[in-house]
Amino acid sequence: MNEPHIASAFDRDLEAIQAQIMKMGGLVEAAIRDSARSLETRDEELADAVRSGDSAIDALEELINEEAARVIALRAPTAVDLRLVLSVIKISANLERIGDYAKNMAKRTTVLAQMNPVDDSTSALRRMAREVELMLKDALDAYIQRDAELATDIIGRDREVDQMYNALFREFLTFMMEDPRNITACMHLHFIAKNIERMGDHVTSIAEQVVYLVTGDHPEDARPKADTTSVAQ
Repeated sequence: MNEPHIASAFDRDLEAIQAQIMKMGGLVEAAIRDSARSLETRDEELADAVRSGDSAIDALEELINEEAARVIALRAPTAVDLRLVLSVIKISANLERIGDYAKNMAKRTTVLAQMNPVDDSTSALRRMAREVELMLKDALDAYIQRDAELATDIIGRDREVDQMYNALFREFLTFMMEDPRNITACMHLHFIAKNIERMGDHVTSIAEQVVYLVTGDHPEDARPKADTTSVAQ
């Protein structure tokens, strides 16, 4: 007699948690977009807003974890439902890390705003960040729609982000060799590029979680990586 009630209560709890995931995802998308824009336009006020806004992202992760733990304790979900709840925890953790990388970008923007610009590097970084932002939007859509095909496509797109990072890495090395006065700025720009590349990795992890959620299996193919700058010698 109680099963429909328990099932509907679990569904309501899950819908509430998923609403928080989407809210968190929206804040992270905005953080990526605003941190890249603040870098390109040298907008220190916007960079400060990204840094202060990270606390809201952290608070949402904590809330999601608490609610997920409560659901597990109270609802005793089945294996399939438990997989769903655990996926929420993993997705929120990846979103939190992406938010941290956006905050780190904003911190360096404040420093770079005091230096001479290096060629058109900030525009290239913004394009790279835009690609990651679009990947994240699609990953969240794939999660809500339970679309394993879209999630698999996102995993493949991470290679493009890696290739953009490799190109920027080579550019920064060239700028530093051509003029030692560029070294400090290029080091900061390189760290920003690496932060964006790592964002792409975390978006890929979200997409992989969607594939697992929908199919019950982890993606068969090894994650495609095209970052050649960190290959062991």
